[in-house]
Amino acid sequence: MQRALQRQPGVLDAAVNLMMKSAAVTYDPAVIRPEALVEAIRDTGYEAELPRPDAGAFAEQEASDRADAAELRSLRRKAIASGAAGVFAMIVSMPLMAAGAHQGPVGDPFMRWAMQSLTPALRAALPWLYRIPAAVLSYTLLALTVLVMAWAGRHFYVRAWSALRHRSADMNTLVAVGTGAAFLDSALATLAPNLFLSRGVAPDVYYEAVVIIIALILTGNAFEARAKGRTSAALRALAALQPKTARVLRGDQEMDVPVETVAAGDTVIVRPGERVPVDGEVLAGASAVDESMLTGESMPVAKQAGDRVIGGTINRTGAFRFRATTLGADSVLAQIVKLMREAQGSRAPIQKLADRISGVFVPVVIGLALATFGIWFLAEGSAVRAFAAAVAVLIIACPCAMGLAVPTAVMVATGRGAELGILFKGGEALQRAGDVTTVVLDKTGTLTEGRPTVTDLIAAPGSAWSGDKLLRLVAGLEASSEHPLADAVVRHARERGLAVPAAEEFQSVTGRGAVGVVEGSFLAAGNERLMDDYAVDPAPLAADADRLTGEGKTAIHVAVDGKLAGLLAVADPLRATSREAVARLKRMGLEVVLLTGDNRRTAEAIAREAGIDRVVAGVLPEGKVAEVRRLQGEGKVVAMVGDGINDAPALSAADLGLCIGTGADVAVEASDVTLMRGDPRGIATAVALSRRTLRTMRQNLFWAFIYNVIGIPIAAGALYPAFGILLSPILASAAMAFSSVSVVTNSLRLRRARVS
Repeated sequence: MQRALQRQPGVLDAAVNLMMKSAAVTYDPAVIRPEALVEAIRDTGYEAELPRPDAGAFAEQEASDRADAAELRSLRRKAIASGAAGVFAMIVSMPLMAAGAHQGPVGDPFMRWAMQSLTPALRAALPWLYRIPAAVLSYTLLALTVLVMAWAGRHFYVRAWSALRHRSADMNTLVAVGTGAAFLDSALATLAPNLFLSRGVAPDVYYEAVVIIIALILTGNAFEARAKGRTSAALRALAALQPKTARVLRGDQEMDVPVETVAAGDTVIVRPGERVPVDGEVLAGASAVDESMLTGESMPVAKQAGDRVIGGTINRTGAFRFRATTLGADSVLAQIVKLMREAQGSRAPIQKLADRISGVFVPVVIGLALATFGIWFLAEGSAVRAFAAAVAVLIIACPCAMGLAVPTAVMVATGRGAELGILFKGGEALQRAGDVTTVVLDKTGTLTEGRPTVTDLIAAPGSAWSGDKLLRLVAGLEASSEHPLADAVVRHARERGLAVPAAEEFQSVTGRGAVGVVEGSFLAAGNERLMDDYAVDPAPLAADADRLTGEGKTAIHVAVDGKLAGLLAVADPLRATSREAVARLKRMGLEVVLLTGDNRRTAEAIAREAGIDRVVAGVLPEGKVAEVRRLQGEGKVVAMVGDGINDAPALSAADLGLCIGTGADVAVEASDVTLMRGDPRGIATAVALSRRTLRTMRQNLFWAFIYNVIGIPIAAGALYPAFGILLSPILASAAMAFSSVSVVTNSLRLRRARVS
């Protein structure tokens, strides 16, 4: 299908993911229309339709879930029906074998054992069956086989024919050629037996082999579909978070409406225990909201007027009203679902290896099957045995497992990542994370909390102003300032429950600080130069100021009525988990670099606290890009981690960009991986998950390849001369189905992988 799309005029690139039932096509609209692309897919034997332009991520996921469920029901129904038909065909074949008119399905030793073991019991239980003429039994089997092939196995033959028309071949080709050859030979023996007898060849029929092979392959496909359904469990769980209805205020009345009909600006009411239906801003009321589905934090977050709420989160305590803002496809939850669908439908670079192998695999297998037939026929002179070996080679070599090896691992890993608060933007990002050798960390908002906080409050010797008393006055002065450090002082005072007085006079002194009158006292708060301006000696607190500065903190000197009163230290504190995150990265053998636009003294203080040895400080956005390029020039695979607008260029330049999910939208867009929980430990988790996924992909590809390397020679009869073992087509089909299920099952182990 992918090659058929790529051959279309105007198509620049095409990627097909059968697991997700999706195709992403880059094309020139001036050359080809989307409808023509749909027809190109249908020509290959698959159904296709264009996505509805009004369908959001939730609707697409629900449609996909319904299609998957319908496919599984259809496969189960066909597998059970064809399996029952296969048992019936085996029973009906017993009298033919007992009469010597049939040697079993293509000389199948399994059927010979069945004839020898079961015929006496069957003859005693169903004596009338052995009185039915052989011709009647053969025609009955012919009709039954046609029915099974036309209904249960139809898609094998339709897709094989479509592949042939496009000069390609796939697993359907092998199934169709193997069962089709057995059926045509049997039909000819039934309809024109003299054609065989005149040449001294017994007119054997192999209908039961055809039916049982189709039944076994469908059974394997059903198990495979069931297992694949589990690979997208995380995606379905995310989509299920959005409520179906919302309680809105229309006029003076509250009414429940479908969530799709909520409009921007509507007032939505949420009661305790309910899910927030859409994104919005709290208008009235207060509550604690469980946002763990988004952030991973178990503690509910307090919400009051002016705070943002996110659709899908759970309201725990109080009731509140909020104004609906971002809706539908623009909501946070819908964006996450969309991102995950795109990631699960994408292709990892390692998939190209499987594609190249599959491209030559089927023609080679058909050649091997023909060679097997020729060798057996020349060696044994038995067309039956030669035919058995050739069909077994065709069936056991179906490359289903190879085709599933990479996409199943991508689907499970991206789902597991979402559960851990890590969103990979596709299979390429997932694979690239495992190749990283150097992690470059931004400071502000990545290693640190991203907002200044008062860390120290030191009273001057002999000062009457200390503790909360001094903090109140300084907060009253700084409340009139717009400086980020001033905001930190005011916020700290309010967090301590202090009443912040209003400044009677206020003046900002550029590059120095601020002065003003608060509660009748004249205050000056700023650096040492501001103290010099007002003849205040900072010497009594000089040692403390030097110590705080050495720790990467900003020291604010405070004078009250012309006398040194104390010292406040403001800093952007290290995240509680940053040191552990850096330690984990180092244990994984990764080099860690701190890259920041902040001054070197502050950067080095933070680096020491976090356990980072290499620091690059005082760089602008273009300097960050240059540093990333320099590391890449040393042959290193670089992951850049940031959260701000100034980090976006470096995120794009790096081999892998990781963004703290609480960061700026432009940084999130520029990154390959988003850490939704704002926890730097997610960096190591993302790398560990990628490495585990790559290991699983390689395991899948190895076993799929080795399975064929071992299975094809056995099916061809390599063990027959020494051990008398000839693999039957029926057992070959069972083995082929098992290999596909085993690959999917191995990928599902990623759901329980310990990567944190």
